[in-house]
Amino acid sequence: MSKIKLNVLGISYSQTQSGAYALVLAEEGGERRIPIIIGGFEAQAIAIQLEGLKPPRPLTHDLFLSFASAFGISIVEINIYKLEEGVFYSKLICDDGEKQMTVDARTSDAIALALRFSCSIYTTEDILAKSGIVIDIEPESKENKPTSSSKLFSDPSPGKGRPADELRDLTLNELKQMLQDAVKNENYERASDIRDEINRRKKKS
Repeated sequence: MSKIKLNVLGISYSQTQSGAYALVLAEEGGERRIPIIIGGFEAQAIAIQLEGLKPPRPLTHDLFLSFASAFGISIVEINIYKLEEGVFYSKLICDDGEKQMTVDARTSDAIALALRFSCSIYTTEDILAKSGIVIDIEPESKENKPTSSSKLFSDPSPGKGRPADELRDLTLNELKQMLQDAVKNENYERASDIRDEINRRKKKS
């Protein structure tokens, strides 16, 4: 059965489940998207890697990477191989230099590991046909795109000021120091807000 490569498109708040998030995978070279509902912890693990944030202490998926690397094991690819009653099933294809091994994994964990091992993510045409949707996205507009990982933990509650408002009057050096402090204290929600403001200013300069 032919494999279809997927890329991580983004993460957005789930519109159907409170406290959950939708991880969106995109068909490479195609228009179909696969939304997968994941929990907050898994969403955070994926967002941190997408944003290039380095926690002072290893998170679970970082520990897995260090442990596997210490024993010469790598993940060569991720396969999302089954969809049953709305649940996606995945497996890790691992290699120790002599043989390949297959390990079962939750899809959210598999994606978080794929990002850390820089390996490809694949699925089948059958799964794409069952779960793939076409999302119309205007080329010049970001309004309809899934929320970027840097926006993942912004408070969606109405009535609260935008994070950029409270950071707007700070200098770039102050923002960079705050970013380091937020990461050091493992406050990734705050770190994402600060990273947004820094990137906004870089685009203006």
